[in-house]
Amino acid sequence: MFTFFGALFILLLGYLFYSKFVEKVFVVNDNTPTPAYAKRDNLDFVPMSWWKGNLIQLLNIAGLGPIYGAVAGALYGPVAFIWIVVGSIFAGAVHDYFSGMMSLRHNGAQFPSLVGKYLGKHVKTFINLLSLVLMILVAAAFTAGPAQLIAQITPLSFTLALLIIFGYFILATILPINRVIGKIYPILGAILLIMAISVAVALIISGKSMPNLTIANLHPGDLPVWPLLMVTISCGAISGFHCTQSPIIARTMKKETDGRKIFYGAMIIEGVIALIWAAAGMTFFNGTDGLQAALVAGGPSGVVNEISTSLLGITGGILAVFGVIILPITTGDTALRSSRMILSDILAKFFNMDSKVKILLVTIPVSIPALFLATIDYTFLWRYVGWTNQVVASIMLWTGAMYLLKSHKFHWICGVPALFMSAVVCTYIFYAPEGLGLSYQLSIAIGFSLTVIVAFWYVYQIKKFRSEKHIKYKDKVA
Repeated sequence: MFTFFGALFILLLGYLFYSKFVEKVFVVNDNTPTPAYAKRDNLDFVPMSWWKGNLIQLLNIAGLGPIYGAVAGALYGPVAFIWIVVGSIFAGAVHDYFSGMMSLRHNGAQFPSLVGKYLGKHVKTFINLLSLVLMILVAAAFTAGPAQLIAQITPLSFTLALLIIFGYFILATILPINRVIGKIYPILGAILLIMAISVAVALIISGKSMPNLTIANLHPGDLPVWPLLMVTISCGAISGFHCTQSPIIARTMKKETDGRKIFYGAMIIEGVIALIWAAAGMTFFNGTDGLQAALVAGGPSGVVNEISTSLLGITGGILAVFGVIILPITTGDTALRSSRMILSDILAKFFNMDSKVKILLVTIPVSIPALFLATIDYTFLWRYVGWTNQVVASIMLWTGAMYLLKSHKFHWICGVPALFMSAVVCTYIFYAPEGLGLSYQLSIAIGFSLTVIVAFWYVYQIKKFRSEKHIKYKDKVA
């Protein structure tokens, strides 16, 4: 239990101190009009209070991610606590802050547009496609589970439940953000946090012994921590999906100083939620062996349901049903909203999104493949969501690093986690079953070699921008 409370305390310190350092590096200015006012259209650009923005951001980026991912990550043992804490403070929250604040500084630009500006048009083309694929996969993966549960507890068939959910998706995607998302989602975000806190309190009161981090139990089992843990626990540490959601809230911010509370703060809260569910997974089933058996028997939704109902009774059962149905749906609809916004940016050169009919026409092309994919095996989808998600995270961090380099600021706060995540994705794709399935040693060697190449590119960029700064200084002096 000491490890659990220590991890919570470090997350709090990360928000209190490191977030302020990150904000200082970025340099905020409340005198600059935000896109919510400068481009107000009462659809996507609408001013909202910071606390609403924080709770909506939390719900958008979280859903079931920090619950399912943390429960699966608990199989790696207490080492998961280290990744959640370090990942959240130095990678995930930095990633979310820069994706939101850079969008704010670029008139509410979507993630691919930021990539194009700082990493080049070829990378932008790739990331446009990858982002749309990720949004479609997320919408599909976070819809299949709720539809299956609705079919089990109501007279509705799976297909009908799926159609109803996607009907809501389309409606929520084309409505102004302050109509549904702005009014209901702050409440749902608060419930997500209350659900996690209730489980934590009940777990502590239950008297079950939480595992502490020691050399002996650092990592039980045979699964290699590197790089599998970093992909298994993405939401709750660092997730590329977040940078597709941050522009939604960036378009609603009233002032720049709200960014630390909204973006960095929401990621730290998500880290707390992940920490609680990872601890619950390790503790409730008396170790990783018991958790593994529970996952095989009932999957992640079964594990969440058993923990919730056993610890919280009827209230827990209601929260579990809420979590498995409502939370993924709210993630799915904002995923489609993001894909609609990305596609709108791509098509903006051809026609303006000046009517709901045009907005609907842009929404349908991303809804249809998501609807189709929702009918196939959930676990198959989730495997591909994981790696795609972390590739996007790596690219967003590199975008932040190039932005800071170009601005002659302390780029290492983005560059170091970007290099780390590059090593993760380069190694994972060669080793994982959904990748090339090579041997672990060979995958490590290839991943390390590719990371070295990326590191050389980074050093080259540093030298180039330093040289440009030196030339500008000499010209100014002359």
